[in-house]
Amino acid sequence: MEILVITAIVIGLYMAWNVGANDVANSMADAVGSKALTIFWAVILAAICEFCGAVLVGSHVTDTVRKGIIDTQAFADDPRMLAHGMVCAMLAAAVWLNVASYLGMPVSTTHSIVGAVIGFGILQAGLGHIHWFKVGQIVASWFISPLAGGIMAFVIFRLISRYILSAEKPAVAARKGVPVCTFFTFAILILATIYKGLKNVHLDLGGPEAIGLSILGGVIASGVSILLSRRSRNCNDELPLEQQLIHVEKTFVVLVIITSCTVAFAHGANDVANAIGPLAAVVEIVKYGVIPEQVPVEMWILVLGGGGIALGLAMYGYRVMRLVGTKVTEITPSRGVAADLSTMVTVLTFSKLGLPISTTHTLIGAIIGVGLARGITAINRKIVGSIFTSWLATIPVAGGLTVLFYLIAEWLFW
Repeated sequence: MEILVITAIVIGLYMAWNVGANDVANSMADAVGSKALTIFWAVILAAICEFCGAVLVGSHVTDTVRKGIIDTQAFADDPRMLAHGMVCAMLAAAVWLNVASYLGMPVSTTHSIVGAVIGFGILQAGLGHIHWFKVGQIVASWFISPLAGGIMAFVIFRLISRYILSAEKPAVAARKGVPVCTFFTFAILILATIYKGLKNVHLDLGGPEAIGLSILGGVIASGVSILLSRRSRNCNDELPLEQQLIHVEKTFVVLVIITSCTVAFAHGANDVANAIGPLAAVVEIVKYGVIPEQVPVEMWILVLGGGGIALGLAMYGYRVMRLVGTKVTEITPSRGVAADLSTMVTVLTFSKLGLPISTTHTLIGAIIGVGLARGITAINRKIVGSIFTSWLATIPVAGGLTVLFYLIAEWLFW
């Protein structure tokens, strides 16, 4: 096996490790912050969901260059130059993610690899071969993603708070309101899984079929919730208000765990390409000596990506989980459900509209929105400022690192 491919495999595994350590940890932050799960069990469940999403339904075809940021025809006369660039881009994105994970900062892996590719593209192809409109869309998503997720989370949690948590007898209100929350939760989960987590399986379900299946799943889940609430009368509505609220929050524990696992599964199915897409491109270029627009992703590459993601999550993901789940604002199970639901609704809506949006940014915005529902003082503004700064730094830092690594490698090896 050629040394370039071996190098790409090692760096691809390192990239997948960092995707797990940073991006994946976000999906379980609400479950950890609300104490629905310990970090240990959050890591176990997220690793399983991410690996299954990546290997079972991860895309078997990926773009040669993620998001079509640069014009690959600029390298038609020298395909190996593009392969060298992809190796350097993977390394640069992985190093930036590693630094961000060490600091506990949640950043977008998609934006990291895109920034890295832009740096290489400018260096070797020039400004004219960068698709700046797509870059502009990505920059716009820095603002659209958290704003949309925050507004949605704010609205959802205010509804939960008004009709359940702030009721005169929360225990009674929960018996009526939780089945409604369960219906919407499962309906949205199923719809999001079909369109995001299972899109690579090509189920070919039309809009009406997908919506019908989602509604059916929501009705069944809601019915189960009603039966369980009737069989469990542990919470007397004559108990002190504080004890009723504690019991009501416990009813949201299962929902926040399920929503977090679903986000992890969908993430594995979609974002594994950030780790192994450039690797698949390098393998294809070395094998055939040409630059195809799309490249096949072999099963061993998907397994490598899924395994690397799970390993990174297990070894280092606790840092981002802890910061996102506990440092931004106080999270309870009901707030976690509101944040996860708003994330899925926002990502699903914008994806169907064809607008680029970051799951990481959306989830952070949703957590901030949940906090703002209780007032500005509920938000740790210092932490939020640090997170936003890391977002703004992602593309230029990843791009600059790519240029540095490419020039060093060119001087030493090429």
